[in-house]
Amino acid sequence: MIKNNSQVINSTLIVLGGALLIYEIATEKENVYILIVGLVSLMLGLYRATNHWVVTKDDHKEEMNEDSNEKNI
Repeated sequence: MIKNNSQVINSTLIVLGGALLIYEIATEKENVYILIVGLVSLMLGLYRATNHWVVTKDDHKEEMNEDSNEKNI
């Protein structure tokens, strides 16, 4: 459950940051503070997502080992 919430937060940060950046680039007068918030939000979401992927990259192997161990018993 914690993993799913973390993925939702990461995705939200990435989408929010990207939307802020696109919106500010599209307007005539750019607000530098909104650009900074958008960039920081995007980078934070990407950082959290990559850390989550590194931690959970071998989860499928552990599940396969547990399934094979149960079959052997």
